[in-house]
Amino acid sequence: MSPTSPRESLSAAAKPRVEVHPPYAYTLGQEADDLARKAGLVADPWQRDAIDLLLACRDDGKWACFEYAELVARQNGKGSILEIRVLIGFLVLGEETILWSAHEYKTSMEAFRRVRRLIKRLGTQVGTNENLYEIDGVRIKISNTNGEEGFERLDTEARIKFVARSKGSGRGFSGDLVIIDEAFAYTLIQQDALMPTMRARPNPQIIYTSSPPLDGESGDVLYMLRARAEAGGDDSLGYRDWGADGDLDHLELVDLDDRKLWAATNPSWGIRVTLEAMVRDRRGMSPKGFAREILGIWPRRSQGNIVIDPKIWATMADETSRRTAEGGVAIGVDVTPLRDYAAVCAYGVRGDGLGHVQLADYRSGTKWLVPRLVELREALEPITIAMGRGTHAFLETALKEAGFQLPEDKDAPESGDLAVTSAVDMAAAAGQVLEGVREQAFRYVPSEHLDIAVAGARTKQSGDTIAWTPHGPDVDISPLVAMSLARWSYIARSFLLAEQKYDPLESIF
Repeated sequence: MSPTSPRESLSAAAKPRVEVHPPYAYTLGQEADDLARKAGLVADPWQRDAIDLLLACRDDGKWACFEYAELVARQNGKGSILEIRVLIGFLVLGEETILWSAHEYKTSMEAFRRVRRLIKRLGTQVGTNENLYEIDGVRIKISNTNGEEGFERLDTEARIKFVARSKGSGRGFSGDLVIIDEAFAYTLIQQDALMPTMRARPNPQIIYTSSPPLDGESGDVLYMLRARAEAGGDDSLGYRDWGADGDLDHLELVDLDDRKLWAATNPSWGIRVTLEAMVRDRRGMSPKGFAREILGIWPRRSQGNIVIDPKIWATMADETSRRTAEGGVAIGVDVTPLRDYAAVCAYGVRGDGLGHVQLADYRSGTKWLVPRLVELREALEPITIAMGRGTHAFLETALKEAGFQLPEDKDAPESGDLAVTSAVDMAAAAGQVLEGVREQAFRYVPSEHLDIAVAGARTKQSGDTIAWTPHGPDVDISPLVAMSLARWSYIARSFLLAEQKYDPLESIF
């Protein structure tokens, strides 16, 4: 990260206060800029820098930034960055599906209209059809149907889709490029729906653009991105934040009337952001509103009963983590209350003595779950498979048919027996994870779903016990619960480790 101090003169800052990105070999930024200029869209210098990073490539031609976030105050022109990126992806790079999502329908429609204007400037109308344009021999169909707005190339059937986000929006699309506009209102459950759309694509990219979160209770995904950027070492994240330092709860430490700060936090200063307009905003807005909307200052994250610091959690990620074959493995399983998602997690030990966590599977529905457990049993010969009472009751018949069984003697379980937890066991499982994080006792293979669950988890207390609980109705914590069960059962039945056989797939889980 590189800090940028306000300049002595009232000119826009050349660089944001925070900028991190992975190394790259070359960029397609110039090609994108040339195409945009043909459409009459001339990027500001700060926008060009963003385009260079968005289109930065590694030696193998893959995007350097799988994820990219641009955090900047409103009305600075971050939409132009997205438009330039979409144009080159659709017209030059051959990206088959581009999904542009916004929090509100009217915002996605504004984006659609801006891109439509650029398409029309680049092309020529075909005959009398106002919705068919030709660009360099390629015919582009424009769809204006309500709810189906977008563009399609008639030669390759590549598409740009514009959607307003909902719990399930994005599910079913396999996007080469997914745009999360208005990311301050992007939720963890929406992340769950959209992230899998990238999995099958050969060179995917996801872009977040936003001003800061509205308050410390929302914006979990943005807070997670900021924590990853601050932790450093993320080899696939590009992140730029133009906002001033500080937080909205301590505005006495910020001079809201410092015009140099106004210029430093608004990269389009003097272009589309004027001193006159800023003065009006300062007079007419509340201090907190001005600080957030105009100076890009974040609200302080509401701690509530947050128990896992996202910064500490981010430092425990290790892509190279592997467990030893001799140490064995325990499996944890959890199903959401509505039975719409399920998670499977593996826990073992590494050669350095630290624990090893890997999310083995996470999917919608539950029909896949028992067959997957059969596969893992045959491949890994786990010492135990743990789950809560509710999950066991739901899966009991299918588990019995597949040969999974409870211990005949609860005091002497055999290797491979199920471990079904009581409320006290679940409290112990949660407590062991909390202790493990504090002591940095394990490492986990990076997983977006696990990160989301950890960020969205809270604890609730009942008497002398605690349990994981989601921060809100849109949060799925099943990956964290599955991890807790796997770690707890591994510790509880560690005396069975001596009976473990060699695991040929120890490099996978």
